[in-house]
Amino acid sequence: MAHIIILIGFIIVIANIFFSFSLIFIERKDPSTTWAWLMIMIVLPGLGFIIYLLLGQNFSRARLFKEKKEFDTIKRRELSKDFTSKEHEHIGGEQYLDLIRMNYTHSGAKCTYNNEVDVYYNGVDKFAQLIKDLKNAKKFIHIQYYIIRPDRLGKKIMSILEEKAAEGVEVRFLVDSMGSYKVTRRSLRNFTKNGGKFEIFFPGIFPHVNTRINYRNHRKMVVIDGEYGYIGGFNVGDEYINENKHIGFWRDTHIRIRGEAVNDLTNRFLLDWCYASGEEIEDFSKFYPKNPIRDGDIAIQIVTSGPDHNEEYIKNAYMKMINNAKKYVYLETPYFVPDSPMLEALKLSALSGVDVRLIIPGKPDHIFMKWAASAYIGDLLNAGAKVYLYQNGFIHAKTIVADGKVCTVGTANMDMRSYSLNFEVNAFIYDDRVANNLETQFFKDIEDCKVMTKEEYDKRSITLRIRESIIRLISPIL
Repeated sequence: MAHIIILIGFIIVIANIFFSFSLIFIERKDPSTTWAWLMIMIVLPGLGFIIYLLLGQNFSRARLFKEKKEFDTIKRRELSKDFTSKEHEHIGGEQYLDLIRMNYTHSGAKCTYNNEVDVYYNGVDKFAQLIKDLKNAKKFIHIQYYIIRPDRLGKKIMSILEEKAAEGVEVRFLVDSMGSYKVTRRSLRNFTKNGGKFEIFFPGIFPHVNTRINYRNHRKMVVIDGEYGYIGGFNVGDEYINENKHIGFWRDTHIRIRGEAVNDLTNRFLLDWCYASGEEIEDFSKFYPKNPIRDGDIAIQIVTSGPDHNEEYIKNAYMKMINNAKKYVYLETPYFVPDSPMLEALKLSALSGVDVRLIIPGKPDHIFMKWAASAYIGDLLNAGAKVYLYQNGFIHAKTIVADGKVCTVGTANMDMRSYSLNFEVNAFIYDDRVANNLETQFFKDIEDCKVMTKEEYDKRSITLRIRESIIRLISPIL
């Protein structure tokens, strides 16, 4: 028996050494990420590599997304032939030509200028308008959410989709397999029977078992008739309309777009849809409106990112906004786990005299996220930035406002997972009116916040400091 135990131990040690070398020489990750995984493998020999296979493999990413990357690149090049489609604009875009150019040359994001934007900070208001637009759909509905729960709100949305499909409206419904695991083909039998199309992004090999728990499609988008496009932080569920007593008020930010930028949301949805469904749609333009609005004057770029590309497009755009700011940068995010370049960008802005302010949840939905955020906000406080802890429920908004002229609203959090592992989409808006709208809401949110002072931060317990240190070591793989 002892010989067997020794043999098993020897095999585990040899396997761990082999796996560690493969991690270093084959994966070629960022050094901080590599060290984090090496620590896991040392602390948990054998088991560590199993966790890595589930959470961290880079070589599988290259294989999984090879075809998607090629298809997306070709299609996006076709769809973004022009740097801009400028007709008329208000105030904003002309001052951020370098950011606009970077997003275009980097990710192929065309800037459109004839848009209208409505901003929603409360799920009740957002879903009231969405339901109205869904019911008025005449041609098609493209709907994609990370989380759709089969609760009261979720069932209402799905019921409307079923009704519209029965009326002859072309409905495509895409969900993420992890976030919306309770939404199944069986539960949507009537929807598909009525002609609706339903697909699951990255389904598991077995029901409720998914070995690819990374690479989640975190996008939340709706396009209706090519006329209206929705993008932002709200998922679909009762908690997002403030009907979960444990969470309380859900503060988020979502926008409704009319104008040419809706075409870019259409393109993004169809790229995801074709990958998940295998449906071949050659001409995306047939989903564009025949008589698009021309009276809008807001400049917008739709920027997307994901593990199917090596570059972190949204993160780089975030950093460009922060680096360009001369007066202030206001950020809201539910998860604050920045990588080193992002943290340095925020610190340098603060040290340069830019008013850097950050709002994060005072009561995070995951305890690890509380420790992770705490591990990083000290650096900001030391640099002179201001940090606020939201107390009125849970803040889930993913927004940045800079200098009252440019802002971004979307699905990407200020964390490493959103930067490189999740499929995300953000609208970068170059307009003083929209920026001022978000700025006004930011200061309303501050009224519901507790200020985190440097003095208070320095008084945190030894236990918390130990947790922070551990979490910071493994934060590249959270």
